[in-house]
Amino acid sequence: MFTADEGYYFGLGAFETIAVEEGKPVFLEEHYQRLLQALQFFELQVDFEKIQQKVQEALGEEPVKIGRKVLKITVSQKNIVVSTRENTYREEDYRQGFTAAYAKIRRNETSPLTYHKTLNYGDCILEKRRAKAQGIQEPVFLNTRGEIAEGAVSNVFFVKDGQIMAPPLSCGMLPGILRQYLYQNYEIHERIILPGQVPEFQEMFVTNSLLGIMPVRQMEDFVFPSMETGRRLREEYRSRYVL
Repeated sequence: MFTADEGYYFGLGAFETIAVEEGKPVFLEEHYQRLLQALQFFELQVDFEKIQQKVQEALGEEPVKIGRKVLKITVSQKNIVVSTRENTYREEDYRQGFTAAYAKIRRNETSPLTYHKTLNYGDCILEKRRAKAQGIQEPVFLNTRGEIAEGAVSNVFFVKDGQIMAPPLSCGMLPGILRQYLYQNYEIHERIILPGQVPEFQEMFVTNSLLGIMPVRQMEDFVFPSMETGRRLREEYRSRYVL
C-alpha cells in the first residue's frame, strides 16, 4: 500500500530502471550502488534488504524470464515499489538511429539533484513528451552556460577522428550506468561541447540502461555522416552482457 510522504509531496526519493534480458538483470549491483548513493544523499533510512527481497520476487515471476523487460525500483521514506514492464526499444530504432534536438529547458549544473536519479524528473518527462510530439526521439539539455550536458533520459557521446568524446560530469548530468561501462572499457576524451561545434563530429550516440547504446542519425538539422562506432560499441556491449 502506498503511503504519502516527502517523496510524494516534494520528490525526496529515488528510482532505478534496470534492463532485464531473458530474466537476467543487467548491472544490478551497479544500480543498487547508485540507488544507495541517492538514498544517502536524501538521508533516507530504508531497509535495503527489503528492496532486494522485492526485486528477487519480481525477477521470479514467469513473464519477466522471457524476452526484454524493465525492472523499476522506486524508493521514498515510507515506500518501496518494484514493478516490471516491457522494454519497448526495437531493432529498427538501432538501424535507423535516433533523431535528437535541443530541449527548451536548461539543465541546472549547480543543483545536486542533477547528479542523482531522483523523483524530481518533471523536466525530463515534459521535454520527452514535447520531443515525441515533434517526431524526435531524444531531447538534449544544455546547461546554464550553454554547454551540452545530457539527454532527457541518456548520456551523450560524440566521435571525431576515431576518438570518443563526452561532456565532463561538471556540465550537469546523471552519471549513467552505461556511461560508467564505457569509461571502464574504452578511452573517453572529455571536453566541453557547444552546439555550434556539433558539425565537427562524425558521429553521436546516446546511452542508458534500457536502450544500451543508441546511434544518433541527426542532431537538429545536422545529419551525421556515420553511425559505425555507435553500432560497433552496441554489438560489443551486447556480446558481453546481453547475448
